[in-house]
Amino acid sequence: MLELNHVGYTTEDGMEILHDITLKIDERFVAVTGPNGGGKSTLAKVIAGIYQPTKGSILLDGVDITNMSITDRAKEGISFAFQQPVRFKGLKVKDLLKLAAGNGAKYLMSIASGKTLDIAGICDILSQEGLCARDYINRELNSSLSGGELKRIEIAMIRARGTKLSLFDEPEAGIDLWSFQNLIKVFEEMHETNHGSIIIISHQERILDIADKIVVIKDGNIDKYGDKDDILPQLLEGTGSPV
Repeated sequence: MLELNHVGYTTEDGMEILHDITLKIDERFVAVTGPNGGGKSTLAKVIAGIYQPTKGSILLDGVDITNMSITDRAKEGISFAFQQPVRFKGLKVKDLLKLAAGNGAKYLMSIASGKTLDIAGICDILSQEGLCARDYINRELNSSLSGGELKRIEIAMIRARGTKLSLFDEPEAGIDLWSFQNLIKVFEEMHETNHGSIIIISHQERILDIADKIVVIKDGNIDKYGDKDDILPQLLEGTGSPV
């Protein structure tokens, strides 16, 4: 379970972005949405440890992670996927997935039973993301990969880690319609098979519609929180758009 108790975040120049966030997340799939500039991405980065909260506390399964670094939070079982995936010149896809599976073994067994991921296991993970393994396993994570390809490789990495909490910051950003449709399928599968919790920051109705619960962040505060069936109709009413 993830617990945020009166969490706030103020930038070094004094801008208060998050005011008083109190939230408990124990569901498999939670979507966070709201107006641009409301604090959604900041909240995700505070949970992941990219930003340190300036007030309040954060607990993961009862462990206080408030003052932990991003590295220590990763060791405790948190994965984070950026809006724009990071490119690693010289690092191949197979090497990234091997590293991910090794680091995630503390919480869940990877598809290779928690051991070093072999080639067959890597191919299995890539195929789950709709990628032909022979075309990608030896590819470098560089500019030769499209945004959609990098998104799916990043998701494969997070699935290989098998962490307690997987955070995705607007995974639909910068990808084409075909990639987005495949992205939805991947998240639907993760919703069915994931053993931890997934938090996705998104504006997209199709992503919100497969969540268990929806959190609406507005002006640095929680505006709404509840079951998807209750919250999504409110967001769509009169606007035809989630935000």
